[in-house]
Amino acid sequence: MFYKVRDVKPCSNYELLVSFMNGETKLYAVAPLFRKWKPFEMLQSTKGLFEQVKVDAGGYGISWNDEIDLSCNELYHNGVPAR
Repeated sequence: MFYKVRDVKPCSNYELLVSFMNGETKLYAVAPLFRKWKPFEMLQSTKGLFEQVKVDAGGYGISWNDEIDLSCNELYHNGVPAR
């Protein structure tokens, strides 16, 4: 099952507020990925790149550019419910 993304908003401290088509909203921390995956370091080192996040066609994920993306299920399963 895919938890398709409806909308994504960048927040402070390299977190994303992700709204899903099922009505749920989750907060996803991107900062831990800086140490795990080399391409994600660019989100921290390139001024303004983090804020350019967008929902991919069909809602199957989000991306910043051709090298940096996250799947909808990653965001759903590893995000925490937003208050």
